[in-house]
Amino acid sequence: MRINDRIRVPEVRLVGPNGETVGIVPTDQALKLAQEADLDLVEIAPQGRPPVCKLMDYGKFKYENAQKAREARRNQTNVVIKEMKLRPKIDAHDYETKKGHVVRFLRQGDKVKITIMFRGREQHRPELGYRLLQKLAEEVTELGFVESSPKQDGRNMTMVIGPHKKKAEAKAEVKAEKVEAAAEKAAEQAEIEAEIKASHTGPAAQKKERKRSENLDPEIEA
Repeated sequence: MRINDRIRVPEVRLVGPNGETVGIVPTDQALKLAQEADLDLVEIAPQGRPPVCKLMDYGKFKYENAQKAREARRNQTNVVIKEMKLRPKIDAHDYETKKGHVVRFLRQGDKVKITIMFRGREQHRPELGYRLLQKLAEEVTELGFVESSPKQDGRNMTMVIGPHKKKAEAKAEVKAEKVEAAAEKAAEQAEIEAEIKASHTGPAAQKKERKRSENLDPEIEA
């Protein structure tokens, strides 16, 4: 993109600062108009015959473009693929632990690749892995869907589960849950502190304090 004195053509098709068409004018005249308006002459379509130039504040233009690019990156969905490995004859406790990790990944908006690892004679029983993958998919159906159906890959069988919620939505939800949990914890702590304070300033505490004072009074002891 060329601006001001870097434009080396005899004439240009000029566009005004508000997008209005000025027409074909000599480059020197276009530069003069830019100077009078305290703007830049920016070449926006060099392939044109003649090239198209626009009057604009180039510094402001670059700043706004940078802001838009930053906002786009902030809103970009970064999908991460996590992997969870299981054995076809996994015991119930380990299965629940692994499933818990899958649930956590899906809640975070990440895809999960489930890999069933076969060993020895297990390779001749692919239905064991298939049933296990089906069971897992059914149990997390509220959080994700089968994006890639189970398929055999050598000694392994794989399946990919995608999250229902986008990454940005999942992050916002997790953040909201943390804020709510922190608020509940603060409320509980305040309630406990209030109860402790009340126990030290209530009628029983005052009676105890008066009794202690009476015992220390020499006239009463006499």
